[in-house]
Amino acid sequence: MFLIKTMMPNPLAGLNPMGGGEDEAEAAPADPAKAAGMTREEYEEYQKQLVEEKMERDADFLHKKAERATLRVCLRDKYRLPKSEQDDNMLAMAGDDVDVPEELLKMVDEDATEEEDKDSILGGIQNLQNMDMDQLKEKASATVTEMKAKAEEKCSVM
Repeated sequence: MFLIKTMMPNPLAGLNPMGGGEDEAEAAPADPAKAAGMTREEYEEYQKQLVEEKMERDADFLHKKAERATLRVCLRDKYRLPKSEQDDNMLAMAGDDVDVPEELLKMVDEDATEEEDKDSILGGIQNLQNMDMDQLKEKASATVTEMKAKAEEKCSVM
C-alpha cells in the first residue's frame, strides 16, 4: 500500500479550498523588506537596530544577574554558608566590573552591625537593662499557671 501511495501522486493535492492551485511559497513575497512595506536599506537598518537592542538587553540582563550573584556571595560570607559554584561561575563570566548596588551594601552592613551588637556581651547586658523585670515575672508566672492547668486537665493523679 505504501509503495502505491508513493508512486501515485495525490490527485487532490493541487486543489486549494480558497481557489486556484497556487503553492504557498508563490503566494508569499520573496523579499521580506517588501512584505514589511520598507525599502531594502530601511529593512536592513531595522534588522541591525533589532540585533543591537537585543545585544544591549542581554548585556544588561547578565550584569544584573552578576550583581545578584555578588550579593549572594556577600550574604554567604556574612552568614558563613557554603559557597555556590553557580554564583562563582556567574562572577567569573562577568569579570571584575560587577559591583553590588550601594543601597544593598548599606542594608547588608546595617544588618551586620546590628547582629554584632546583639551577639556581643555588651549587647546582651543592654538587652537585660531594657527589659521590664516585673513584666517578665508576670509572663513567667502566667505561663507556669497555664501549664499547671493543662496538666491537671490531662492527668487524673494531679
